[in-house]
Amino acid sequence: MNNSTPRLIGLYLFVADLQATKAFYSALGLKIEAVSDMFARASWGAEVVLEFGTASLTRSYDPKFEDPGRNSKSTINFELASRTAVDQKYNQLVELGYDGHLAPIDALWEARFAIVRDPDGNQVGLHSPRSLAADRAREADATNR
Repeated sequence: MNNSTPRLIGLYLFVADLQATKAFYSALGLKIEAVSDMFARASWGAEVVLEFGTASLTRSYDPKFEDPGRNSKSTINFELASRTAVDQKYNQLVELGYDGHLAPIDALWEARFAIVRDPDGNQVGLHSPRSLAADRAREADATNR
């Protein structure tokens, strides 16, 4: 790695109810490690970590912390094994009572895609496998028109 290039190591979500968050991400299929009653994480080896922390924990080290509220403007995207897996996972999460923001569609980037909101209103995207090379070719084609 070039020392001047930042490397993504994780994403930290501020959560109101850690138990509800752990239940959602477990239902999504992630293995959640409960570190304390205010902090949990899911990790993919030593490379990337998705962390969940309560406002109480965050305020313990950041006195200027402001609760971000609900309905995130960003989407956390997860790739599932297949187009069918996107439909199945979306339906499973909705049946468990989670908010299905966008029912599965065949997206313009040639993947199956759906969005479910987690208990804090974060948008969680469910993707079927996609080819970044095909994405780049479509983008180049569109630019050259």
